Amino acid sequence: MTRMHTKDKGKSGSTHPASKESPTWVELSEDEIREKIKEMRDEGKSPSHIGRTLRDEYGVPDVKAVTGEKITKILEKQEKGLEYPEDLMNLMRKAVRIRKHLKKGKKDNKNKRSLRLTESKIRKLVRYYKKKGKIEEDWYYKPEKAKLLVED
Repeated sequence: MTRMHTKDKGKSGSTHPASKESPTWVELSEDEIREKIKEMRDEGKSPSHIGRTLRDEYGVPDVKAVTGEKITKILEKQEKGLEYPEDLMNLMRKAVRIRKHLKKGKKDNKNKRSLRLTESKIRKLVRYYKKKGKIEEDWYYKPEKAKLLVED
């Protein structure tokens, strides 16, 4: 996501290889990768953590290049998808942590601003996911509701 309310241009990211084919050094087959994804999700790992594990431990640089689908799509087909998108949950966790911090230090103006910016990003993502149909149309962000979702 972009940096919304700063003069910074955002973070640069790495680029994937130009080839859409599976690299020759990947030892796991497509079915084995799907099974590993299922096992890791059963252990409670998030899609980003699954991707890092596959990259670092099994040498799979890009799951989509090997299987033709992203990890979240594979999990949805296996009916093990997330209730809420991962990036939205991460932002809600961040907002809950900032609110908890602000209870101790009420005059921390820098973090008050950070909370406003984070909640602005949450509302922006909620609008996007409502359009895409990933979240119900009547769902909206409330700090109390976010705290209950994050603590589960």
